[in-house]
Amino acid sequence: MTCNFKIYKKAFCIMVFVMSNFMSSSQGNTSTFKAQFGLGLNSPSESGFVSGFEGKTSNFPTVNLGIQYMFKPVLGAKLDYSFNRISNKKEAQEFKLNYSRINLQAVYNANRIFNLSQNKGVFIHAGPGISTVKPLGNFTQNKTSFVNVMAGVELHFGISDKLSVYTDVSYIYGFAKDFEPISDGFGAFNGSLLTLTVGASISLSGCYYCEQND
Repeated sequence: MTCNFKIYKKAFCIMVFVMSNFMSSSQGNTSTFKAQFGLGLNSPSESGFVSGFEGKTSNFPTVNLGIQYMFKPVLGAKLDYSFNRISNKKEAQEFKLNYSRINLQAVYNANRIFNLSQNKGVFIHAGPGISTVKPLGNFTQNKTSFVNVMAGVELHFGISDKLSVYTDVSYIYGFAKDFEPISDGFGAFNGSLLTLTVGASISLSGCYYCEQND
């Protein structure tokens, strides 16, 4: 699994290239291609740790990077990568780990449902992905990967035609096997993750809100 980050990086670059081609072929459309950057906190599920190696309820940082393409005003897709640092509770064995994920998600523009003003937006996103957990320090041998599925909601506020700030709440459910033997779970994690981030969404193909009420 030592090449997971390189694999993720290559996949992300390929997706950027493909979606850039979509963008270049639809320059007449606006609000179709977006880049997103977010920073925040994460809260891991307690069931994802073995006894004696419990993680903090709240951890910093969570960093999200994503690209989004809207095929229609209300429907699109996005590819995003997230890096999360998790560390131990005070009473637990000392450890730190990096939790990374990459997900391909469907995106639904829910503005019409909530009837918000033009410079506000609600986006619902969900889709499958892969999570990789890499323990640091003395437990690097316990790295693991597993399939996940996630869902989340973004609340946007437009700053300009091309820029909005947003808050995102997402839950990533991990489909991981139990640690066997139990020592494989020392300094590791195989559970689910709740994240809260604040970030910026930049429209790369025109006005961010021009098509929202079409």
